Amino acid sequence: MIKIANAQLWVHDQDEALKFYTEKVGMEVRGDVTVPELGNFRWLSVGPVGQPDVAIALMAIPGPPVMDTDTAEQVRELMAKGFAGTVFLSTDDCHASYRELVGRGLEFAEAPEERPYGIDSSFRDPSGNHIRLLQAR
Repeated sequence: MIKIANAQLWVHDQDEALKFYTEKVGMEVRGDVTVPELGNFRWLSVGPVGQPDVAIALMAIPGPPVMDTDTAEQVRELMAKGFAGTVFLSTDDCHASYRELVGRGLEFAEAPEERPYGIDSSFRDPSGNHIRLLQAR
């Protein structure tokens, strides 16, 4: 069977992203490995507590030869607009999760709101990535 193991978000600063996703969102570290043979490439991933088979890789924007300068700048521009990636999180109680995350200092772009598909809200991480929090109907 094929399953999703990792999704990726581009981040400006891996340490800042790690702090945000663990301290404010409440995720746990899944992997944090630096590979010297690959120019000190850092594989950093986090995931929801209680869901050990799924992780989000918090990937630094690479330079040449992996990504040319123009492409890296385009990724940064898309991140600033909130269009470089989105993660959809689910919860059984959007209002309670919202209150909990606000209590940890997380600022929401959209408070929970009733929609035809459930109760939906959103926030952005320090790199500008758009994160949605949904209580599905």
